Amino acid sequence: MYYLNVIHTVSLMFTAISLSKGLVADGGLRERFTFNPKEGIDNPVMVITDDADSVWTPIPRSCILKREDGEFYGFHLRVERGRQGHIIRNVVSGGVAERSGLRDGDRLLEVNNCYIDDVPHPEVARKIKISRHQLCLLVLDGEDYERAVSRGQDLKRLAHMDESCKPPRLCHITRDPVSGLGITVTPLEGEKGRFVVNPVAGGAAEKAAVCKGDRLVWINGAMVSDLTHFALSKMMKKCGDHITILVIDSETEKKYTQRRLPILPTMATPHQLPYRARTLHLISVSESFGFLLRLEKAPSGRTYHILREMTRGSPAERAGVRDGELLLEVNGESVESLKHEEVVDRVKLSGREVYLTTITPKGLEFYTQLGLSPLLFCEDDAADEGKESSVPTSAEENSPPKEMDVSSNLRLCSLQKGPLGFGFKLGCDPQSPGTFISQVASGGPGQSAGLLVGDIVEEVNGQSVEEKPLEDVTMLVEEGGHILSLLVTHKTCYNKMEKTETPSKDVTRAEQEEEDYEISAL
Repeated sequence: MYYLNVIHTVSLMFTAISLSKGLVADGGLRERFTFNPKEGIDNPVMVITDDADSVWTPIPRSCILKREDGEFYGFHLRVERGRQGHIIRNVVSGGVAERSGLRDGDRLLEVNNCYIDDVPHPEVARKIKISRHQLCLLVLDGEDYERAVSRGQDLKRLAHMDESCKPPRLCHITRDPVSGLGITVTPLEGEKGRFVVNPVAGGAAEKAAVCKGDRLVWINGAMVSDLTHFALSKMMKKCGDHITILVIDSETEKKYTQRRLPILPTMATPHQLPYRARTLHLISVSESFGFLLRLEKAPSGRTYHILREMTRGSPAERAGVRDGELLLEVNGESVESLKHEEVVDRVKLSGREVYLTTITPKGLEFYTQLGLSPLLFCEDDAADEGKESSVPTSAEENSPPKEMDVSSNLRLCSLQKGPLGFGFKLGCDPQSPGTFISQVASGGPGQSAGLLVGDIVEEVNGQSVEEKPLEDVTMLVEEGGHILSLLVTHKTCYNKMEKTETPSKDVTRAEQEEEDYEISAL
């Protein structure tokens, strides 16, 4: 643009000179005008400016991605050496990302209306993953991004919505025994699939942050734009004692509509949600965090990593870990698709401290029914638990940890075979079931791992051996190769366990659990 302006101006100047063939002074003398490009022209009218470039403002693009079950978004998010920002790469031809308008080299500014240009890459990737099936991205062309950064432009101001815009609210309403849900829903006249909600003063809906005139967007996981007023009324009547709705004020809804943005639960602030995932910080001064991790099968047939049997006074108990909670993340990494051994490795590689994100089984069921990730509204600090206004959970879930029984004396001993073997011998008592450690070589791998004479072997390499004969246990040890993992308990503790359990019930439970979970002490 600058170059063109110079050529055009000089061209006009020479045209004027050729037409006049010089300049005539007041005295009638003709003077020849000679243009010197080094000196330029001292004429305010002909000052060359770059106004068009100085007011240049980059324009971000909104991309709405929707995917089906089992489908990928079809792009990579990268941070590259020598380049700023989160970069979109490897956009799959014909994939969800390409169809939504993403291009290779784009820089990501927002995820679901949350500015992320200055957020660490793992956190950005996590935000995308927990969005499930629908995602709203704000991006800037790569060249425009670098140009804006070089000019010192405020990208956050460029990306951010009008300050007057308020985020949608995800409200969980618990029915009052007298006044019910305390909310009325009215269809907007002449506008299909659009509804206004009005809470009853002091009622359950108002307490859950529903405001007069709010627009109803979503109810119990279903978009209301797809519902008739009759279907919506029927759904509310059948909701039981609880209902979860997504609402937004009318003015903000207009601005979302103008920008052609969807209103999603992933953009919302939570109110009165009965369950929240928690991120707990465990710090150990020894080699153990003091809990068991088991892979258990739920009635649905799916398997989950479950936290069990916190040792009294252990890092796990001090951090607030509760027996029976589901493990969702280790140090911010999802464990949903990881095998039991892989999760154990993640914890062990953490060293003396680890961050665990957990939720109760009922909490997972709640979010699953809504079609949301349980990680969406996570409490980052266990100390803040209980400050968030919520619907009381059952007495069983709120009760303090029960007194630990002797089963918490289980120990996991990991051994690596030395020149003379593992350094222990197995034995059995013909009068009673079970295999025990009969000898431990001084200075051998067994002693180093913490094995004691008289320890009862519960598992070998994750497989229960409680009911197996000595020959089978020995074979499992030999088949393990150079690495061996033994779950043991001391004989005195084992005897107490035998006395406190019902024999007939224990055999059935042991047979059932042998197939349903794997176990490791951490």
